[in-house]
Amino acid sequence: MKVVLIRHGESEANFANYWTGWLDVPLTEKGHQQAWQAGIEIKERGILFDYAFASFLQRTLTTCNTVLEASEQLWVPVTKTWRLNERHYGRLVGVNKDEMVAQFGKEQVQRWRRGYTEPPLYVENNDFDRRYDHLDQRMVPKGENLEMVVARVVPFWMDEVVPLIKDGKNVLITGHGNSLRALVKYLEQVPEDAMDSIDIPNAQPIIYEFDEAMTMIKRI
Repeated sequence: MKVVLIRHGESEANFANYWTGWLDVPLTEKGHQQAWQAGIEIKERGILFDYAFASFLQRTLTTCNTVLEASEQLWVPVTKTWRLNERHYGRLVGVNKDEMVAQFGKEQVQRWRRGYTEPPLYVENNDFDRRYDHLDQRMVPKGENLEMVVARVVPFWMDEVVPLIKDGKNVLITGHGNSLRALVKYLEQVPEDAMDSIDIPNAQPIIYEFDEAMTMIKRI
């Protein structure tokens, strides 16, 4: 069985170099092209999906649908889950990264970005739309470190994906840099202090193969 992880294509926030987090921004034209090319690669590899997952944010939803369309599998059911959302960057959301470096220094900004237990500056209140109304608001973060992202991604994997793999299904997971980094950390048992070594490029398929016992056979 195959599980394919794909980070969304380039977003407007990636292009403008600001923290996005749970801010809902669209893909750039380049991002659309990247997603389409990822779908072509999936098609050329002959990977046929049974189920797909994406976050609540349009940059992954658009990427997911584009990959499925390009690989001629647009009919595959897509489940949306907040657990695949990008890391919530708290008060850093919408702020240019270079401006934060100038204000707080490169080392502090790097700790916010890559520190496993270093939290960002929390927001007092989230200003979200109704897509999160169904959640217990105690579950909705006001900022996250990487440890917190791992804590919400792993239950998604165990509850949603593992049963599908055991049932012989192929799965597409479209997420974000940090939600997929958290998943790779879990799958490959990457130490906390080595998470910087996990590279998740935009719209580049990461392919895992598993057997029915959930033993990882290989990563492509």
